[in-house]
Amino acid sequence: MKLQQIIINDKKKDKILFSSNGFNSRKANLVLAFGERVFLDDILPYKKIKDLYPEAHIVICSTSGQISNTNLVENNIVATAINFEKTAIKVSEIDIFKNSDIHELGNIIERDFFDKDLKSILILSEGSFINGTELINELVKQTKGAIPIFGGLAGDEYKFEKTIVGLNSDASQGKIVAVGFYGNAIHFGFSSKGGWSDFGPEREVMLSEKNVLYKIGDRFALDLYKEYLGKYAEELPGSSLYFPLSMKENKNAEPIVRTILSIDEEKKSMTFAGNIPQGSFVRLMKGNLDKIIDASYSAALQIFSKQSAKPELVLLVSCVGRKIVLGNRIEEELEVVKEVFGEDTLVCGFYSYGEISPTLKKVACELHNQTMTIATIYEEL
Repeated sequence: MKLQQIIINDKKKDKILFSSNGFNSRKANLVLAFGERVFLDDILPYKKIKDLYPEAHIVICSTSGQISNTNLVENNIVATAINFEKTAIKVSEIDIFKNSDIHELGNIIERDFFDKDLKSILILSEGSFINGTELINELVKQTKGAIPIFGGLAGDEYKFEKTIVGLNSDASQGKIVAVGFYGNAIHFGFSSKGGWSDFGPEREVMLSEKNVLYKIGDRFALDLYKEYLGKYAEELPGSSLYFPLSMKENKNAEPIVRTILSIDEEKKSMTFAGNIPQGSFVRLMKGNLDKIIDASYSAALQIFSKQSAKPELVLLVSCVGRKIVLGNRIEEELEVVKEVFGEDTLVCGFYSYGEISPTLKKVACELHNQTMTIATIYEEL
């Protein structure tokens, strides 16, 4: 695998951040380009990227901040070009404005991607109005939970207005892009951790509808949530980023984190970034900056300790909520990841509206919120 990473800015000359020995731009077969939505709309970078890497499939995704090694990059596009030497890839895109049924993506995965040599699938999805849980459920259904899927939901800085994604074109609304990786040469590792601390008892969800939570135990969800938040309840909905929810679909399931998107004072309900099934079990969580940063280190170490070879490329997808909560300490969570993998490993990624990754205990992917998810890639020659 040969790699190159560049910064693209319409007012300055493109800057090469990293380039493998022997990298040939004409041999690159995949480019992952991340940038803020307003910036992508303004400069329309597809043609420039295609001119640089003429044979590559180009995926463009809006973000809430770009990641390059230990740096948070803003107001620029970070493009990572990959030349797989022994790995085949397939790409596909659906427009959910034209195919509103998310099952269409599942049909494409089953029809076009399934092959005995399929090793993993990268998903980059619009993040404004998609139900992330339904997206994940469809992908798991079609892959029978046997193929690891990773990636994330596009971001829009802190604007939360619209997100854009594109495949071999400039990015636009309503798109979901899939990239399949094939062959025995490619190897992946996955990890996802949040670092949030549980508090309060575990309670059963008694009334919910998809991602809207109405009752926890015998209490209205919003009333109970406010009671635990105390003085921070006055700062809702903004303060909810500091107090996500831990959810288990059953008593023995691995917990996943859910971020609160909005509250309804009249209905005393809460809307989340992923589904909260009726009959699931939830606990409140709170953030400690050191523990959140330590979780990124732990996620990286978890992969690194299990791999037989050092990864060449690491893709980080971290939640915009972590970026908001960590504030000016945000690059610390990038630094601890880089510390684990070392200087020779290239790191790319973005801050998202939702993270997609297998969990520790199973191959099937989950939708995560408020986590640092890590995918490592290396190619055996």
